[in-house]
Amino acid sequence: MNLQVTGLDPDGMKLDGPQCFLDQEEAEEAEEAEGRQLLEPETWRAYTERRNALRKFLTSALSPQLLKRHHAHVELLKKCSYHLELLPKHLALGDQNPRVLPTTFQFIDPQKFQRMKKVGAAQTKIQLQLLGELLQQLDHGRSELDALLESPDPQPFLAGWRLVEQRLADLAAATDSFLATMVPGRLHAKHRLVSDVNATKIPHIQLTLSTKMPVTFDRKESVAHQDWVSLRWFVTLQPAVPEQFELCYELLDPQTQQECLQCGIFPVAAFTFDVRNLLPNRSYKFTIKRVEGYTLVYEPWLDSLTLQTRPRPPEGPAPP
Repeated sequence: MNLQVTGLDPDGMKLDGPQCFLDQEEAEEAEEAEGRQLLEPETWRAYTERRNALRKFLTSALSPQLLKRHHAHVELLKKCSYHLELLPKHLALGDQNPRVLPTTFQFIDPQKFQRMKKVGAAQTKIQLQLLGELLQQLDHGRSELDALLESPDPQPFLAGWRLVEQRLADLAAATDSFLATMVPGRLHAKHRLVSDVNATKIPHIQLTLSTKMPVTFDRKESVAHQDWVSLRWFVTLQPAVPEQFELCYELLDPQTQQECLQCGIFPVAAFTFDVRNLLPNRSYKFTIKRVEGYTLVYEPWLDSLTLQTRPRPPEGPAPP
């Protein structure tokens, strides 16, 4: 649907000082007075009520602050890792007993579980793509309605109001879909994950996608020295809890075969690690992520950090 609006030429307005805002207010008052004269009282009342309704929608459901938070949330979700949660149907997500689940896993058919991991990865990719498309719709709708609200043309609020109402309903539905899509959902398995022989030994289970917050380097606390670096990292929006991480490093632009050996992988069960025996005055790339677990289905992003070691101090003059 295209809404044709006419507006003021933006090049004709310059924000030179307080007088500019006074002139703008006077212009709006003049337009309002002119509108009152051109429209019948009932028509004018309907026009102002509908403009106010549109303004209320833009300041609540599609406010710039809310859209900014949505963008930040989507960017965060693009950096999360996604996992399968295996739960008995009588438990809610987050209520699983760690003593029960390992016992449950031994009854799961590994091949069927791997297939469900592929299904989970595909569903996650679709949800992330859909979130981006829905957010794009909301951004475009906000710009479109902003232009309509700023237009002096009353026709969209009168004869064309049904089109505007339909646009508002579409954007409200897109907002609901966006909020619902931000929550990872349940996976529906076409086949039982548990073999028939062992089906009576455990309760019925369900598969649910869950997210883990991204692991990010602390760029203020990670420091390079002459031949070693001290690295720090954290999990976004989450207190530090024991986890297993995988830290990788490599020398950038190695010049010799020996320098090509300046790389490695370290398993770390902490949020800090020192990498030693590095070359002075060289750049190294470091990456950090969780150790890949059995339930991981999709991890689209991992953090990387480039640091340059310090040069050797200049040598002093040789003793006589």
